[in-house]
Amino acid sequence: MHPPRVHSFTLNGMHHPKLSDIAGIINKKYPFRLAEDWDNVGIQLGTLTTEIRRILVALDPLPAVFDEALAQHCDLLVTHHPLIFSPLRQITSSTSTGSSIIKAIRGGLAHLAMHTNFDIAGDGLNDLLAARLQLQGITPLKVSGHVELVKLVVFVPADQLEQVRHALCAHAEQLGNYRDCSFAAPGEGTFLPLEGAQPAIGCVGSLERVAEQRLELLVRRDRLTKAVRTLLAVHPYEEPAFDCYPLLNESQAYGLGRIGRLAAPQPLQELARTIGNRLGCRDLRVVGDRSRTIQTVALCSGSGASLLREAARAGADLLLTGDVKYHDAREAEALGIALLDAGHFPTEQLMVGAVRDFLIHSCQAAGYAVEVFGSRCEADPFHTITV
Repeated sequence: MHPPRVHSFTLNGMHHPKLSDIAGIINKKYPFRLAEDWDNVGIQLGTLTTEIRRILVALDPLPAVFDEALAQHCDLLVTHHPLIFSPLRQITSSTSTGSSIIKAIRGGLAHLAMHTNFDIAGDGLNDLLAARLQLQGITPLKVSGHVELVKLVVFVPADQLEQVRHALCAHAEQLGNYRDCSFAAPGEGTFLPLEGAQPAIGCVGSLERVAEQRLELLVRRDRLTKAVRTLLAVHPYEEPAFDCYPLLNESQAYGLGRIGRLAAPQPLQELARTIGNRLGCRDLRVVGDRSRTIQTVALCSGSGASLLREAARAGADLLLTGDVKYHDAREAEALGIALLDAGHFPTEQLMVGAVRDFLIHSCQAAGYAVEVFGSRCEADPFHTITV
């Protein structure tokens, strides 16, 4: 399956982002800190201040993909799998990795990888896969942490409320399918400017009483610093009053894989055909009684057989993944859970179109002029031969 090539926008007055800007946009939605310890995500090649005009998105950092990006005159290649997994002892044209690095540097092509951070984050690859299967009640299969939330409270003159609210909502946490969530309540603020102060309202030595609004928003802990910087930049007061409250509320969990329920139970063989059609699979391998009824489905894109025990403990009837080995199949039989190997490529190729669209919309919202394309040269390396 080849994602259709999609251009973004070019509007008068918009400017080109830097490589660091694109990395920041991705990090905000799919934080690099979520990646597994063994992984290597983020900027792999490039200069942070390089202007980015054209971006190619692909699943794998293949030599052919680098050639495609250079032929398209792209400044940045974004892939799911990293080009550099472990330290390199040498960079020469005798290896595919070294050759790609040399070509990229000569052609001014930067490279960024969003691997397990994209697998783990909300609205990432495993959520895309779960949505493609139309699962309901989706939660992480193996929880590795929870999003830490802080309540940011600031006191704003009533006539400046909307200006401050609009600026801070760019940092506010999305609640389910709702964004720009905040709360405001009226009150009265008092202050007495001392010698040397330059008050936006009132005079030095005179007690002022101002009709103010208490504005509250939820912010992720790792975004708090930027939110406070924004607050200080847009607030009309010289010394705005604000509070940051750590919360003990149960927050959104994140982790590898997903588990959810089908809208209606299906026999394993029928469900396998449905999944194959939805993912465009050439071949499927199934472990378990094909007449078995499946209701609860666990999944992990790419290579996720290591989550078999978590899936069984969570009550899944089936684990969908790729790269299943013989001993994984035997373990699934012993655990009493069905196993469906749809392949590495088919369970991950959703990334290309999703990241392409995400970058288009996010760059547009940030006022950046950039073109974004999906790779057209990738295909599943495996073929099925009927004998």
